[in-house]
This record gives sequence, structure tokens and C-alpha cells, in this order.
Amino acid sequence: MDTIFILLMVLIMIASVLLVIIVMAQNPKGGGLSSTFGGASSAQFGVQRTNDFMEKATWTLGGTIIVLILLSVVITGKPSQAAPVQQQPAKKEAPAKQSTPASSTTTAPVQTPTPAK
Repeated sequence: MDTIFILLMVLIMIASVLLVIIVMAQNPKGGGLSSTFGGASSAQFGVQRTNDFMEKATWTLGGTIIVLILLSVVITGKPSQAAPVQQQPAKKEAPAKQSTPASSTTTAPVQTPTPAK
């Protein structure tokens, strides 16, 4: 089961990196920051077929990542197994005995020095 989980994690990482690359390679469709700062419209230079492929690849990789994540959760079982929380039952202890604070009435044993010879 560990090898399947590791394989799924590697596939998720690969799909995530590919998704980042595809999103960064896409041309903006107008609006956003490029039009705010007076940038020229990129629609006149873009190719429609390339944009269709990039959009389909984005949606496909996004869906793939979601499916792989859900599959990894199903395979691993409960989320509590991934991060176990140690819960200890509450122990009922007897109340501690009241200890009297040291007062002047309590005397410590006094040692008398032995005479030197």
C-alpha cells in the first residue's frame, strides 16, 4: 500500500508541475493587469487552436489532480490514520492530601556537634 501511495504522490507532483507550466504558457485573454497598464491585446497575435489546446490541457490536468488526490485519500483510509492524535482517557485521581505548610511550630531535629578530641 505504501508503494501505491508513493506512486500517487509522484503522479500528483508531476501533474501539478505540468499544470503550472501550462498556465504560465497561456496567453492572457485580455483584461487583467495587461490591459490595466496599457498592454496591447494579445488576441490579435494568438492562435485560436493553441488556446483551445492549452485550455483543454489545463482542465484535464486540474481534474486529474483532483481525482488522484481523492484516490489517495480513499486508499490511505481515515484521515486520522495519517496524523494520529494520542488521546488518553481522563484519569480520576484521589484528591491530594492537604500538606500543612512549614510553620514555626514544626521543629527540625537539631544535631549537636560532637566534641573534638
